[in-house]
Amino acid sequence: MSTIAPRRIRVLPILAWGYIAWSLVPVLIAVAYSFNDGRSRTMWQGFSFRWWFGDPNASVFRDESMRQAIVNSLVLATATMLIVAPLGIALAVGSHRMRGKLSSGVQGLTSIPLITPEIVVGAALLLTITRLFSGIPLGFPAQLLGNITFSISAVVVIVRARLVSIGSGFEEAARDLGATRMQALRYVLMPMLWPSVMASLVVVFATVIDDFVITSFLSAGVDSETVPLRIYSSVRGGATPALNALATLLVATTFAALTIALFALSHWRKRHGEPGGIRAALADITRMGE
Repeated sequence: MSTIAPRRIRVLPILAWGYIAWSLVPVLIAVAYSFNDGRSRTMWQGFSFRWWFGDPNASVFRDESMRQAIVNSLVLATATMLIVAPLGIALAVGSHRMRGKLSSGVQGLTSIPLITPEIVVGAALLLTITRLFSGIPLGFPAQLLGNITFSISAVVVIVRARLVSIGSGFEEAARDLGATRMQALRYVLMPMLWPSVMASLVVVFATVIDDFVITSFLSAGVDSETVPLRIYSSVRGGATPALNALATLLVATTFAALTIALFALSHWRKRHGEPGGIRAALADITRMGE
């Protein structure tokens, strides 16, 4: 036993760092070639910002179609995030308060998009919108509806897991102190749910901004083209390092959203904290009851 344990300890870090390198090295190479001076995406020809803003026609920030793809992705991801968050929270709280077979049925239905292949969801949404709800035009409206349908499950699962860990004791204590159901939800439950809400927002934003399958099924052409669709079409048609720059922007945006969420969560915990936030909320409820 004493001779086997040290080997296990040494193997695990090697596997972990090997996985990290395997995942990050291709991304770093793609990012590096976005600063290549020449048109090659495989041969280094010097450092330059040519494909970011130097080239008057083909750089990311001077190509109208690329700029439009960036705007489309940001608008679609932000709109989906803002709509899905309240819907997912309401569905998570409602399903958590249900009891019996109805609760199990709701949980199963909300988990279906997570286990269904995305290409199946995209094809089904396309048929539904074009055949049953033909009043919804393809493009941004259909893409927004499709991404809401697909990503709402992530919010429900994350928030409901937080609800299970919190339990019903704090909400019941607030009710005993004179709070109404809505007051207990607003002043006790919601502050405790903020970490899971922020986590679900990051997951939804990161999922939608780099989604390809659903967005491509519901696209209406160039006007609704997002960054993943632009990258795919450019790769097939002969790409320049401007494509690498566009992909770098996509990675940087996702990383920035994650970083902002982590800093916001850290600030929230330092300022409120779990125990302090609960005590303050219960104190407010007590004053309302008086």
